Amino acid sequence: MLATLRHPRIWQVIGWLLVVCAVILSLAPGPALPNVSMNDKVAHATIYAVLALWFAGLYPRSRYVWIALCLFALGVFIEFVQGAMALGRQRDYLDVIANSAGICVGLTLALFWLGNWVQLVEGWTRRS
Repeated sequence: MLATLRHPRIWQVIGWLLVVCAVILSLAPGPALPNVSMNDKVAHATIYAVLALWFAGLYPRSRYVWIALCLFALGVFIEFVQGAMALGRQRDYLDVIANSAGICVGLTLALFWLGNWVQLVEGWTRRS
């Protein structure tokens, strides 16, 4: 059940494209990744915070637990796949912890401040 939005499918498609990008970046061979001058764990937390906040903007608060569980499962799945790869990637339980921290940050922001961000954006773009 999506929140009351004018363009719910567009927001969902963008959200799933963000998930696909996160998976591709997580599974790309190590040397193929761009050189970003950000701590790896900060990057993990940031990506998962953005994903959590994105989907929290689409769904009601009653779905926040499901958002958290699904994103956590995604992070664990990716780590197991990385561990099975022989392309310069490795499994790291600290990545799961960083992902979880990001999920908590994103959902906390949604609970106390930004949970209605999509409605605000749609309100700003509404034609008079």
